[in-house]
Amino acid sequence: MLKKILKGESCAACRLCCVFDRYDVWETPVFTAETCERIRDVKPDAQFVSKDGGFISRVTEFGDDGLFTCPALTPTGCMLGNDKPFDCRIWPYRIMEIGGRRAIAIASICPELYERPLSQLVGFLQEGLADTIFAYADAHPEIVKPYYEGYPVLLFERERTK
Repeated sequence: MLKKILKGESCAACRLCCVFDRYDVWETPVFTAETCERIRDVKPDAQFVSKDGGFISRVTEFGDDGLFTCPALTPTGCMLGNDKPFDCRIWPYRIMEIGGRRAIAIASICPELYERPLSQLVGFLQEGLADTIFAYADAHPEIVKPYYEGYPVLLFERERTK
């Protein structure tokens, strides 16, 4: 989804979006029931909990390094390929709720996009990605996260007319 501005090779080499510490474990992706089963086929110990119509990883323990790794991550990359959860496909863009309104923010830890001018990041959203994100969130509200301080807000959803 972000191939116009983000190289797949950069993501494959980085994988920061697939590893979480105690402070950002709330960012784990929302999976479908089918995706959970696919992951369990490869990693039977993977556990998930229901969240607003979707499923998130149950974080039972952190590694010796203090990190939790997404259960879909393998040594060769994401086992889900092009079937990644929506919030993974749009990362480092995040859809969040701020004061009752939805907004698209950006995770500042993505080195590839965070170095880009804000005008380019917002411009890409305005070329149709924002509409796609908001439409998906209409159908899948479980992907909307509460606003977390430190995420630069790039675009608020237009107010709906009645």
